Amino acid sequence: MRNATGSPIFTGMTKLSFLDLVNVVEGETSADAIRRVGPLAAHAEACGYHRYWIAEHHGMAGVAAAATSLIIAEAGRTTSTMRIGSGGIMLPNHSPLVIAEQFGTLDALYPGRIDLGLGRAPGADGRVAQALRRDFMREAEEFPRNVVELRAHFTGDPELGVLAVPGRGAQVEMWILGSSLFGAQLAAALGMPYAFASHFAPDLLDEALMIYRRDFRPSQHLRAPYAAAALSAIAADSAEEAELIASSMMQNFVALRTGRPGKLPPPVENYVASLDPSISAMLGHVLQCATFGTVEDVTQGLNRFIKRTQVDEVIVHSAAFDPQARMRSVALIAQAFEHLALPAA
Repeated sequence: MRNATGSPIFTGMTKLSFLDLVNVVEGETSADAIRRVGPLAAHAEACGYHRYWIAEHHGMAGVAAAATSLIIAEAGRTTSTMRIGSGGIMLPNHSPLVIAEQFGTLDALYPGRIDLGLGRAPGADGRVAQALRRDFMREAEEFPRNVVELRAHFTGDPELGVLAVPGRGAQVEMWILGSSLFGAQLAAALGMPYAFASHFAPDLLDEALMIYRRDFRPSQHLRAPYAAAALSAIAADSAEEAELIASSMMQNFVALRTGRPGKLPPPVENYVASLDPSISAMLGHVLQCATFGTVEDVTQGLNRFIKRTQVDEVIVHSAAFDPQARMRSVALIAQAFEHLALPAA
């Protein structure tokens, strides 16, 4: 939803953003998933979301965002004001120069709207990392240096001895992403914004945010800490409908955690009740940072999450088997966010 000027509506200073994994649903192809990105991004912009992020994954039949910068370009094609970018690019898979060129190109196409969230994880297994022709362990160790190098490509540091074209001078907003304490420490040391992947790895959320804020060092890019955290959410006209829609995400989490990743499956009624107690407990643990239900339910879930984390931004992950149910959920989550009456984080 937007105000009379067409600007996104925020709750105080807290912003609402969206994470798209470009899930491939059962019975469809990756091309079908990619074609949905443009309309979904336009819908999110119309609903007032602040930014729209795409996450890099490789070698997964159920995720179609391997060529992340191309998917971001598709989101840019159908939007005009919302920030778009990566949540994130797995930098150990790439040369910093190549990423500077790719995101410099995106900034040339969509100036002033491009985000570059950087992660240290592979977004793939060891076989895929080998196929990418990267020494992942060595590159992961070099992650802090490569982040600094990448930032230098955008500023045009002459000591690099090479010019990123496009890239030099690009106004790309760089982030550090993570699900451990390492990313929080690095973002604080480099004076960068930080986002925590609590939608699938909630355990260290509170400690990571505490470390980031405590140790933050102002930089020329950011004067004060700016933190975001991810929340899985599904909103529908009834709690029962939301729970049913969310069962597709739940099945996906279980399949991934039990070594059987695949495409996003259709909903299953009473899915949680059908699970083995140990699997149910695992799923409940993963979904600590999740809210499913009506607009009122999701408003309460967002309220609890923001009060707990005091984040500057909530990044919603909302996947559904039925594209229309997902569109509806995206709109209802935005409504729920508008209902919040919280002071600035």
